[in-house]
Amino acid sequence: MDIVTKIRAKAKAAQKTIVLPENEDARVREAAEFISKEGIAKIILLGKDNLDKAKQEEYAQLYFELRKPKGATLDDARKTLEDPLYYAAMMTHTGDADGYVAGASHTTPDVARSAIHCLGVNDRISIVSSCFLMGIPDCPYGDEGAFIFADCGIIPDPNPRQLACIAISNAELAEKVLGVVPRVAMLSYSTKGSAKGRVIDKTLEALALAKQMQPGLLIDGELQVDAAIIPEVAEIKYPNSLLKGRANVLIFPNLEAGNIGYKLVQRLAKARAIGPLIVGLNKPCSDLSRGCVVDDIIDCVAVTAIRVQ
Repeated sequence: MDIVTKIRAKAKAAQKTIVLPENEDARVREAAEFISKEGIAKIILLGKDNLDKAKQEEYAQLYFELRKPKGATLDDARKTLEDPLYYAAMMTHTGDADGYVAGASHTTPDVARSAIHCLGVNDRISIVSSCFLMGIPDCPYGDEGAFIFADCGIIPDPNPRQLACIAISNAELAEKVLGVVPRVAMLSYSTKGSAKGRVIDKTLEALALAKQMQPGLLIDGELQVDAAIIPEVAEIKYPNSLLKGRANVLIFPNLEAGNIGYKLVQRLAKARAIGPLIVGLNKPCSDLSRGCVVDDIIDCVAVTAIRVQ
């Protein structure tokens, strides 16, 4: 069973309510119809023309309380809640929905901002980042071709603590969504001292912090990607690695590397790239590429539903 089939089956079993606040987009409407027909999730499709005015005021009052410490006024909150994106975020905040998926017609910063403002950042993780769930056909590496790549969409140049938090939050996502034991590789252009540099020092500091924050996490670095995912190469370059060349969660040193990496694999290996999935929040939210296709929306909804559990 491939990764997409597994995820959609798990979502069907969960039967969660997911909001899609971009009903002006034909792709979103088509995805919503398919999801409802197949029973993958319960869908609420939103646009500016079908917001409940009473709920809008209720959410505006709650949003005002959330953002008042940052200087927001009630008028600001009411204006913000005219946007279906924020309405969906507040539905998720209050429990009127289990999660939301947007980004077909919004930028990643727009979606991330709505999530941070309305859902809040998990105190333990302390940062919001993103990842892609990669499903690579006919691939013997990872977990039958399944990987998590992070961060590919939000933090341009994470510091050591941020990098450690990215590793921990994405390991937890791999365990929950894929049902696997996460094996986390901190990637670099060096394998265990084969080169020197500022980025390597940052990666090593992040590795130490991640081990301290999450004892028992199966994590290693710094590793070149071939030493991280190919057992034969790991045996040559670093035979004492905890991962033995079997990493399934790949943590890139910066956004540039992560974004380039996932797109190369997606296009050249014809991989399914599900995401960006936003992690580090109190409740689940998934972003979409503005170039997404219908299947991308369906699979992001399925993953978001699974993450609620």
